[in-house]
Amino acid sequence: MSIQDAASGVALWRQVADGIERGIASGAFAAGEKLPGEIEIAETYRVNRHTVRRALATLAERGLVRAERGSGTYVEAAKIAYPLRSRTRFSEIVGAGGREPDGRLIGASEELASRELARLLALKTGAPLIRIEVLRLADRTPICVSTIWLGAERFPEAAPAYDRLRSMTKLLAHYGIRDYRRASTRVTAAIADATDAARLELALGRPVLVVDSTDIATDGTPLATKRSRFAAERVEFVVESG
Repeated sequence: MSIQDAASGVALWRQVADGIERGIASGAFAAGEKLPGEIEIAETYRVNRHTVRRALATLAERGLVRAERGSGTYVEAAKIAYPLRSRTRFSEIVGAGGREPDGRLIGASEELASRELARLLALKTGAPLIRIEVLRLADRTPICVSTIWLGAERFPEAAPAYDRLRSMTKLLAHYGIRDYRRASTRVTAAIADATDAARLELALGRPVLVVDSTDIATDGTPLATKRSRFAAERVEFVVESG
């Protein structure tokens, strides 16, 4: 039976989207799996490619699939339960969920500390800082983009070190810091700008969860302050007490 014969009161793109969603819910399309191409979907549902594109766009807006430029459309994995606690380690959290964590350096620069950054890092205003931009992934799916500031004198060559180590915990250990904790965490919501949307492979207008935090050594000395933007449809924060 043609899709045009069923549920005639429902738009064709909606019928295609509902059919794919049922396939995801039933496990016919597993998390991380690449969906059939537009032509194959169009032939299966006997619709044109424009209808398929609208259906896929709707599913992407709902966080069920994501389009990778030049590669195809993939089923999104279930949300990562991301605890917010005094010792928050991205690699540990992602690994505990059975996924492969990764970090990529996507930008680095030097700048002088503003009054606010100087306060957070217990430095003088105008002190030299290293700013690094990091993309963190789980099973090759972008989870968050982080902007991290560190004191240049304490962490010389931090950018190439991160590029090699691909982990904030390993970066700090490289400088002799074996343990650290989160001094403060502030969570807000925002709409991803064009740059973050592209890096996180989100449609324009999608929400992100913004986490501003500062990490300190066991003696209370500030180490790094950061602003991370998480894809809201891929994580759920869990606040842990104690």
